[in-house]
Amino acid sequence: MNFYIIIPAHNEASSIGLTLDSLINQTLLPKCVVVVNDNSTDNTQDIVESYSIKHSWIKLVNSKSSNQHLPGSKIINAFYKGYETLDEHYDVLCKFDADLIFPSNYLEQLAIHFNKNQKLGMAAGFCYIEKNDEWILENLTRKDHIRGALKAYRKNCFLQIGKLKPSMGWDTVDELLAKFYGWDILTDETLHVKHLKPTGISYNTASKYLQGEAMYKMRYGFIITLISALKLAYKKGSLSLFKDYLAGYFKAKKNKIDFLVSEEEGEFIRDLRWKGMLNKLK
Repeated sequence: MNFYIIIPAHNEASSIGLTLDSLINQTLLPKCVVVVNDNSTDNTQDIVESYSIKHSWIKLVNSKSSNQHLPGSKIINAFYKGYETLDEHYDVLCKFDADLIFPSNYLEQLAIHFNKNQKLGMAAGFCYIEKNDEWILENLTRKDHIRGALKAYRKNCFLQIGKLKPSMGWDTVDELLAKFYGWDILTDETLHVKHLKPTGISYNTASKYLQGEAMYKMRYGFIITLISALKLAYKKGSLSLFKDYLAGYFKAKKNKIDFLVSEEEGEFIRDLRWKGMLNKLK
């Protein structure tokens, strides 16, 4: 299978080389890797250029954006800068973070999954973080969810869901829409990916409001938002985040911000969320 990979990178000099090394050493090499250097002030550009000289399938795209940290929109806008440079000859399109170390069989194993099930729309392994000199499963990881750091989409699924939304919550709504259109989603527990920078480590207070805004934009409704916000805040060990999420939800509702999904898709998403919560209670 032809794997095309896009890696948005902002000041990732400490990790981008490790990520590219792990892709160079894959048992199934990607056909194309595009690193989007998004307004970096370190030597990210120089590092990627050194790899692109040695490997013709690694490309660098330089992009200028604001210095403001905007989870969701900033990284997806950078993703599209890379996407614009690609042709259409891919079978699987990946959006990877620039701080990951993949096992050598990662892409080969994903290809096996995609070839085995033609209705498989998205697939990935699990993120592990280093703690006390051990690599442990990142606490935000769930078996039924693919982390935004390591998304891999079958081409037809990617196009059918309307590609990626430049908004906080993009890495949840993509899966919900994939399910709406009848695609399967798979996480492979045997694929352990080292995540060098834990998710959310650089989030500021303003960006944390965006999580609640995303729940509104996905048409969760208040009750599901309440439960989801409480659960996420608990996982991150901060009650203040729960208040931030709800504040973001009500602010978005008051300002009547545009939704990410249609009414029909929203109804499907709410039903799916309720079923998921009820199954966990059982």
